[in-house]
Amino acid sequence: MTRKSIEIPRIHALAAIASPEAAINILDEHGIRRTISSLNWPEAYPYRPLATFAAAHDGKSLWVDFLVRCNYLRAENYTDQSPVSQDSCVEIFLQPQEGGEYWNFEFNCIGAINASHRLTRPQPTRLDAGELARIVRHPSCGTRPFCELEGLFTWNLLVRIPLDIMGVDASQGPVAMRGNFYKCASACTLPHYLSWNPIDTPAPDFHRPEFFGDIVLA
Repeated sequence: MTRKSIEIPRIHALAAIASPEAAINILDEHGIRRTISSLNWPEAYPYRPLATFAAAHDGKSLWVDFLVRCNYLRAENYTDQSPVSQDSCVEIFLQPQEGGEYWNFEFNCIGAINASHRLTRPQPTRLDAGELARIVRHPSCGTRPFCELEGLFTWNLLVRIPLDIMGVDASQGPVAMRGNFYKCASACTLPHYLSWNPIDTPAPDFHRPEFFGDIVLA
């Protein structure tokens, strides 16, 4: 199976950005955009909403703007460290050192986050309230929870993740790591599990570092 790679550019202007709209414009114009389109379990979960992300970093933080178009929208989980993957959800998994711990950052469409780090799936260390508060989230859907809606929805979520949460400093030069980007919604009418880098497992499982792609913070 081919392992994808992505080089995420450094954009100094992001460090002093004044608004989410300005950050999104910079990411659109100067960041790198990729699709989250690998349909890894097509027989069981054939639905594939449109999902993309634009990414860049400023040396100290990783900035990612997710853009999604889907037929159902759900945001019932509204507190941090709740099971947001049940809702309309986007995720980033990052492993700074191959074979080492990886961090999972999971966000639903209203910006609630579930985040941990671990060596293996059964042994997570949850990020604490202070660490979660440092992860900035700007959801276009607002922050109020709602039951599933049916229709045609386009939404985005801008996130800023301080790299030092993972012990990473990209201010002095390129940093290589591994990771994956996901779109899922396990409790929606059309459940789905999409990834940027393909996953070869019998059933949906995002906690598989062996299927992470190569990521370079340039």
